[in-house]
Amino acid sequence: MSEPPEHVVRALHERIEIEPYDARWPAAFAAEAERLRALLPPGLIGRIEHFGSTAVPGLAAKPIVDMLMEVRSLEDVALHIAPVLQREGYEYFWRPREPGMPGIAYAWFIRRDARGRRTHHIHCLAADSPEWERLLLRDYLRAHPDAAQAYGELKRRIAREHPDDRIAYARAKTDFIERAMRAARA
Repeated sequence: MSEPPEHVVRALHERIEIEPYDARWPAAFAAEAERLRALLPPGLIGRIEHFGSTAVPGLAAKPIVDMLMEVRSLEDVALHIAPVLQREGYEYFWRPREPGMPGIAYAWFIRRDARGRRTHHIHCLAADSPEWERLLLRDYLRAHPDAAQAYGELKRRIAREHPDDRIAYARAKTDFIERAMRAARA
């Protein structure tokens, strides 16, 4: 088994910091969505949604704006989108479906500021991807401030326990997210 590329190793072990909600996050989303539409050839992308914790007013979060970007296909991402964004300094990641594990294959990008800090995660999904359901969690937390507050507290605790392990951090949120998704679907 080969070693993952350096940018993947670095991304997996970067420090996790949870910050209080920043009212500038929606504007950072809008500016990045406009930038992506200007950079990418017409017809390659569809809707762009702000999701994740930075999309929930009042919710503490990692100061990284998460975005879902509709693409015609993941092949288009590899052939047409990744080259453009990589030239602009975005880091490109491909997550294959793991055998025997839930989840999907998808492509995503990290945008960083001049100091190398993550500012945006751009997740690419085809229009028919079941992962668009992630928007249910955003909408549920927006509609249920008590759940959003509990989620923020959980994330702070987990970040203290796993400050440099993004995989452990993500796994530790799974039970909460699954419960919230069940409630959102109900």
